[in-house]
Amino acid sequence: MKIIRTTDSDFEKEFMRLYRRGGVLEKKIVNTVFRICHDVEKRGDEALFEYTEKYDGYCLSPETVEVDAEEIERATKRLSPEDLQMLRIAAERIAFFHRNQVVSNWQIEEKGITLGQKVVPLERVGIYCPGGRASYPSTVLMAAIPAVIAGVEEVIMVTPSPPGDLNPLVMAAANISGVKRIFRIGGAQAIAALAYGTETIPKVDKIVGPGNTYVAAAKRFVFGRVDIDMIAGPSEVLVVSDGCVNASFVAADLLAQVEHDEMAAAILVTPNEAFAYRVRGEVKKQMNALERKSICAKALSRYGISIIVRDLEEAMEVTNRFAPEHLEIATVNPERLLPLVKNAGAIFLGSHTPETMGDYLAGPNHILPTGGTARFSSALGVYDFVKRISVVSFSPEALKDLGPVAMRFAQCEGLTAHGKAVEVRLAEERRENS
Repeated sequence: MKIIRTTDSDFEKEFMRLYRRGGVLEKKIVNTVFRICHDVEKRGDEALFEYTEKYDGYCLSPETVEVDAEEIERATKRLSPEDLQMLRIAAERIAFFHRNQVVSNWQIEEKGITLGQKVVPLERVGIYCPGGRASYPSTVLMAAIPAVIAGVEEVIMVTPSPPGDLNPLVMAAANISGVKRIFRIGGAQAIAALAYGTETIPKVDKIVGPGNTYVAAAKRFVFGRVDIDMIAGPSEVLVVSDGCVNASFVAADLLAQVEHDEMAAAILVTPNEAFAYRVRGEVKKQMNALERKSICAKALSRYGISIIVRDLEEAMEVTNRFAPEHLEIATVNPERLLPLVKNAGAIFLGSHTPETMGDYLAGPNHILPTGGTARFSSALGVYDFVKRISVVSFSPEALKDLGPVAMRFAQCEGLTAHGKAVEVRLAEERRENS
């Protein structure tokens, strides 16, 4: 891991290199996704099945594209009781947290005016789950459970899985979390199918879940026809530490993040330079024993960095500027720094709270904003699966009181028909009362 200081002349350049990594999609990918999405919209299943064979290497038909209940049951039965219990514990904890996010209808009345908000769940949501045996059942739980709690009528899932090759953990997670239908498709073509609908794939209102760069580009392309959760970039963790915690803990957490992929970032921010060197030594030692050592090594060589700051206050300034997906505050008194946090996807307080717990079963969602988007967005939650509709009602007396003000607004904006819509009602009221 590289060690730099905020006082270095090239600090700004290095910081922006980290901040902007993975932020631009290659033109080739954008053009390919553009073509795929248009083709699926135009030709439906025919194009969907052609691209599945071309990119994923297996053939589908209207009869085989959907995973039937017997397949799901057979796959789930391959799980050990311990793995099934693991999924259930995680599901219970995720549901426990997200039930606290439920938004209710409300209504207020004042002087003949009734104002309120009607909360309506989306009708159908699509979950994208990366395919193969490297799939992530935890993401299925995180995506589906908040949708079900929100009241979504139908949660469906797409995942690239050849017939006869279903991931049992993913199937069980889908079953436990309330997914209604599963389709064995993936890639940009699956995103397009969910957005536009085909003969066999129902159109959804929102698409959630992570994927590769083609999936991310497709989500960006179809946004507007459907809603999406976010454009997920490379994963990242930023650890703020005063150097008074176990260096091996911090090193382990940095490595846990960069084993995702070669674009992942692991950042330590500390005023204690000696501690940064201790962490770097621990990273080297621990990495040698990891199965994904080569991925970790490449990620750390590019985006592994320790930033030496003047004090913890400056550490929080650097943190808020980076707006990390995962923020760990590993200090003697982490609660003291919590009020200083403005931008982060999720916060993990204390040296005994590894980000791993948030990934699987702490309860809060692990589908988080990346690439600095925590400046303006939040973790996926129940509120992402509902619409909030305003409700307004005026009595004749209330319209008589405020109507002239609205008419004046309309006049100021040059929208005379707007004013007339109020005027005709006030005139009729005067006629009835004369």
